Amino acid sequence: MSKTSVDITFNLDRLVRPSIKNISPYSSARDEFSAAGDDLVFLDANENPYGEGINRYPDPYQNDLKSAIARLRKVSPENILVGNGSDEVLDLLFRAFCIPGRSNVVTLPPTYGMYGVLSAVNETAVREVPLDENWQPDPDKIMKAVDEDTRMLFLCSPNNPTGNLMNSAKVKQLLQEFPGLVVIDEAYIDFASKDSWAKQLEKYPNLVVVQTLSKAFGLAGARVGYALTSPKIVGILNTIKPPYNVNALSQSKALETLKNSESANRLLMELEIERAYLVQQLEQLPFVAKVYPSDANFILIRVDDANKRYEQLIERGIVVRNRSRLHGCENTLRITIGSPEENRILTETLSTLSE
Repeated sequence: MSKTSVDITFNLDRLVRPSIKNISPYSSARDEFSAAGDDLVFLDANENPYGEGINRYPDPYQNDLKSAIARLRKVSPENILVGNGSDEVLDLLFRAFCIPGRSNVVTLPPTYGMYGVLSAVNETAVREVPLDENWQPDPDKIMKAVDEDTRMLFLCSPNNPTGNLMNSAKVKQLLQEFPGLVVIDEAYIDFASKDSWAKQLEKYPNLVVVQTLSKAFGLAGARVGYALTSPKIVGILNTIKPPYNVNALSQSKALETLKNSESANRLLMELEIERAYLVQQLEQLPFVAKVYPSDANFILIRVDDANKRYEQLIERGIVVRNRSRLHGCENTLRITIGSPEENRILTETLSTLSE
């Protein structure tokens, strides 16, 4: 068993910012009564009485949407906090648990860039412990980076930009030993072959699983993300979240999409087929040195000259992501799985690129 630099165990009360403990959450007009029915006369929230539903404030706790997510992920609605995209959920975690100018978090590059951005915004130091040569975490090195001011560890699984799942045994070790919150970002979990860590919520009180409807469910424009975690952590985050953080249109569209699960499953199957097709095509290109296995809706490839290949594709009207600036990702491109037509345009274009 690895050990931290100081003797610390997980204690949620210790992690919460002192100023947050004393906050009384904002009470919206719709929080102050319990009556139900379609014939209520709403004169409480200074809304415009004229409109087609959008003139009214949305449900501040997204109860119908939480119920739908709960059925999908097989958790209780009390385990769910919904945000304006998963980035808002991540930001709320920083605001609730990190003391500006004092706390630190651990990230594992190469990984999702918003962890660093949100750390800077919230004046929280970042301790980077790079993934190993197989894009896996090293629990012993991670634990050596921990001190009494460490608040969170961010694990992206499947990882962005590498596309791989984190090793289950190593994640379990970190859940058992890390004294702060272990935030597992599962934005791409629906494309993966393994179950979500949300099934382990009751076992690990420090576990926060972050997911989104942007990827597999095609709602990137609606901005709906959510955390799956203990009711205690949900309660802390509810204390500081904006009262109407997810608009009515996004809630309605998300509910409609989740009710039509057969359509989402068909799209997932198509994307998996297209991912396999792209891997096969990319492996045949002479300037592609490696195609990394992917459990996400994108593929990371290492090429001879990423800057050159990126510019060649831009000139031909195809936009991919050059990830060469990230740790360990020299000369890599990240390619999103597109529609069958888009993928064939890409492969045909790649086959014509000059040496």
